[in-house]
Amino acid sequence: MKLRVAVLFGGKSTEHEVSVISGIQAMAALDKEKYDVIPVYISKKNEFFIGDDIGDIDAYKDIPALLKKSTRAVFINENGRFFIMPFPKKAFGPKEREIDLALPVVHGTNEEDGALQGYLKTVGIPFAGCDVTSSAVGMDKYIQKQVLKDNGVPVLDCLNFNISDYADMDRMIERIETKLGYPVIVKPVNLGSSVGIGVARDRDTLTERIDDAFLYTSHILVEHAISNLREVNCSVLGDDEKAESSEIEEPFHTKDILSYKDKYESGGKSGSKGMASVTRRIPADIPHDLYEKVRELSVTAFHALGCNGVARMDFMIDSDTGELFFNEINTIPGSLAFYLWEPLGVSYTELLDRIIDLAMKRARQENEITYTFDTNILSMNALSHAKGK
Repeated sequence: MKLRVAVLFGGKSTEHEVSVISGIQAMAALDKEKYDVIPVYISKKNEFFIGDDIGDIDAYKDIPALLKKSTRAVFINENGRFFIMPFPKKAFGPKEREIDLALPVVHGTNEEDGALQGYLKTVGIPFAGCDVTSSAVGMDKYIQKQVLKDNGVPVLDCLNFNISDYADMDRMIERIETKLGYPVIVKPVNLGSSVGIGVARDRDTLTERIDDAFLYTSHILVEHAISNLREVNCSVLGDDEKAESSEIEEPFHTKDILSYKDKYESGGKSGSKGMASVTRRIPADIPHDLYEKVRELSVTAFHALGCNGVARMDFMIDSDTGELFFNEINTIPGSLAFYLWEPLGVSYTELLDRIIDLAMKRARQENEITYTFDTNILSMNALSHAKGK
């Protein structure tokens, strides 16, 4: 019997369109002999939709028209069996579909940050990829840095500011100039795909970069910007027992940082290849000892953050000093980083098989954990004590 896999993509995120591309890529690569694939589109209002055209990339040229001919749906748990059901349910029309596993191929805030994983966890649906905690920590660049620093992974020092700090811009800038100096890089704490990120080399530009970042988030991070920067990325596949690293890439950028345009619009007008279209060198042209260090630190970071499935670790090299710093993790990387596994002989189809196997393994392990405790605390006597009687 085929495993019934619901592929989730889209969502209320600045990376909505990128997720649609990644999700449909993944569906095309899944082995249809092994899996019954159910595409599930998450709208920008975080509503789930199913339908005949949900898996067709061309249909997303006109999303309002697509939604009109699709059906809104919800996930339910019926005595340990999982369904995606039309909502509201009608006597005639699409029927519910039973699923065994959810495969989230989502990016960014409200989706990749543990929110969607928490929903699936609450319903009880097994899902692939990082769990709630590792997804949340992986998305928060500041907390992520503290965890990795405690585990011996080199990171740049930084300052963290929230929307309350933003009310006193002069004080913020004074702290940045005193502790970090220029140049600095300003980042939303919880976004990916280089959205809201920019380099500042003076006070005026810093003000602009802070204003821009706070358009997308309520928390920002500021750290020293490496002037002579090289970036390298490495993917990791596995779980808390065993993980392995992929080939290493060096993506190329047009400005100080790898921008959204570099990532998703550098390979063609449509950007339909997602991260696979980025201009890059594979393998990265770096010294052997640095190559091995990147692969080793990638696995260290993967385990320190409690990851599962596939993730991508992004590093920065200071070409002036040769120093290596961990930049960030992508717990659900664009295109699921399949292009970093193909050079090692792992096809996208095989990569997805292994991600799904890891998810089913985790589900089996979690089924063996006791989550309830028999007690009479809700007896009348216990309730009377709770009321102070």
